[in-house]
Amino acid sequence: MSVATSTATRTTSAPPATPESALDRVRADRTVPVVALGTLLLLATYTMPMAIVPSTVRDLHAGPSGPAWILSAIGLGLSAALLITGSLADDLGRRRVFTAGALGLALSSALTALAPSLPLYVIGRALQGVAGAAIMSAGLGLLAHNHRGAARGRAMAAYGSSIGVGMVLGPPAGAALVQLHRSAPYWFTALAALGLAVVARSMPESRAEHPRRPDVWGTLTLGPGLIALTAALIEGRRGWQRPVVDALLVAAVLLLAGYAATALRGRAPMLDLRMFARPAFLGATFGALIAGIAVIAIAAYLATVFQGTLGLSALDSALLLGLWSAMAALTAFAVGRVHVLPDPAHRFAAGLLVSAVGFLGLYGIGPADSWLRAVPGLLVGGFGVGLVNTALARLGVESVPADRASMGSGANSTARYTGASIGAALVVALVDAGGMDLAILMAAGASLLGALVVLALRRAEQRA
Repeated sequence: MSVATSTATRTTSAPPATPESALDRVRADRTVPVVALGTLLLLATYTMPMAIVPSTVRDLHAGPSGPAWILSAIGLGLSAALLITGSLADDLGRRRVFTAGALGLALSSALTALAPSLPLYVIGRALQGVAGAAIMSAGLGLLAHNHRGAARGRAMAAYGSSIGVGMVLGPPAGAALVQLHRSAPYWFTALAALGLAVVARSMPESRAEHPRRPDVWGTLTLGPGLIALTAALIEGRRGWQRPVVDALLVAAVLLLAGYAATALRGRAPMLDLRMFARPAFLGATFGALIAGIAVIAIAAYLATVFQGTLGLSALDSALLLGLWSAMAALTAFAVGRVHVLPDPAHRFAAGLLVSAVGFLGLYGIGPADSWLRAVPGLLVGGFGVGLVNTALARLGVESVPADRASMGSGANSTARYTGASIGAALVVALVDAGGMDLAILMAAGASLLGALVVLALRRAEQRA
């Protein structure tokens, strides 16, 4: 998840900067902290409910599918809107779309705070995802536009660190704020998003050199098709023979097939499906999908497992999960400084393999175990996730033409959060069928598969 003047280090023979160019450089440098702040807020918003799923189910009087909807709703909005907002950012202006996303996050958070029932809560969280999609896709486009070479590597490391920090802060913040009131976490997000919209104005504006016409048909088919598919998977755990599941699956097939038919014929599709013939793009997209299914989905359910299996409180389980997220943030920060595994495909594959080892370290945790039993697996898994986060950002923007950076980040993030929504439904179903150990084995196996496929595609790209 744009060609412009680089902010990479200039040679000593370069002419002195004019006042205008110096100001442009200062404004370009502001993109890193502002985009990192926006990403941190989005990931904190994404993860806030993780430690309070049981209490949210009770407060909203949700049924058996309540946990899956609570965990998946924001991912639905993200996956449906990331490509749309990425294309809009490239064509209408990345700062403009980023700012609109911040304002949208404030409004949708207020709606979520006021929701009296599960359906309205799901709508509010899905709209948070739509707003977050604008922040994420436009933010990565801004980083790619304003930074090249080593400077881009440092910017992407800061982006990866902000993901980890957001995941560290989200669950304990949700668990602490909910003690004040059920709606307090969402009001907090609304106020923070308003502040983000204000500071976003300090960034420079940028857009694609050759804007394209909006892909109206793509907007009407791709996003709704992904929503229908994920909703079918969530509802399917209550019985695959139910009419609502059949209707959702049929709608998903028709909508996605309709998008494919028009995208292959259109001049400027939102996502050019012919890009999948490029090993770099295919590897980045498939890797992001696996990261969502195997990594994000498992992490989203761990706090609930810690409460139910280890008997921890919501806040204690959030703090325990924070070890995983903190290690991810520290790893991403360190990678940006020491340049470990500079090839992003190799770094991503290594991250998935390490994550798989971490998942296996959580296998077999039972009621008789102390919380200390989970610490080694969480730390190893967090190290792997830190590598994954920094690599995915670069893979997304570098696998597409330079002036479609926001579209590239949008495609990559769409795959990641579509995978997360599908994975959340899959994890809940596997836990119901065979316990958390079965879900952990699925995540470890998927991580291994993802690493092997990405490495194979990387070799194919190098041979081409």
